[in-house]
Amino acid sequence: MADIEQKDAIVDLPAQAGETPEVVVADEVVVDAAAPAAPADTRRPRNDRRGGRPGERGGRRPGARRPERKSEFDQRIITIRRVARVVAGGRRFSFSVAIIIGNKKGKVGVGLGKAGDTTLAIDKAVRDAKKNMITIPLTKSSSIAHDVSAKYCASAVGFAPARGRGLVAGSSVRPVLELAGITDIVAKIHSGSKNGLNNARAAIEALKTLKA
Repeated sequence: MADIEQKDAIVDLPAQAGETPEVVVADEVVVDAAAPAAPADTRRPRNDRRGGRPGERGGRRPGARRPERKSEFDQRIITIRRVARVVAGGRRFSFSVAIIIGNKKGKVGVGLGKAGDTTLAIDKAVRDAKKNMITIPLTKSSSIAHDVSAKYCASAVGFAPARGRGLVAGSSVRPVLELAGITDIVAKIHSGSKNGLNNARAAIEALKTLKA
């Protein structure tokens, strides 16, 4: 760096009439011209490695988020239950979620998930439904080609095509048919079971027997 010398210079201020002249000592800086000049700092800001403005990481605005991709499957929750497991120290509570997913184009599935939080239980149920997803052969009018029926545990259901009737179904069988994209169909529950999960699984078993 350049050698800097500091000298004291005496400056005489002109005295006005009737006043005593004052002497002021000023600081004078002398720079040695022979010394090399300091190089300029050309380094980029620390957080500006990707072309962003100083203070912004990666050139993105703080708090900016990537848009979430929407899933191709719609979902419908059948039941959410809080269940308890008895252990030596007492009871441990968790949540059980039954869910139906489908793309309304012939794909539908039913899943069950259990976790200590409802969000985790729903995620598990969705993954289970995707594993058990089936593809249904639909007609040109988005109906089924023939009558089908099936039984799951104590639940028994039957389906029959009905032109111009729309979707006639109840209980948890209706969301199964809706998410599968089936219309002009009549569904009948032949059992007195009120278990929504078993009714939905019975509907899946009946749809599995469809032939193109």
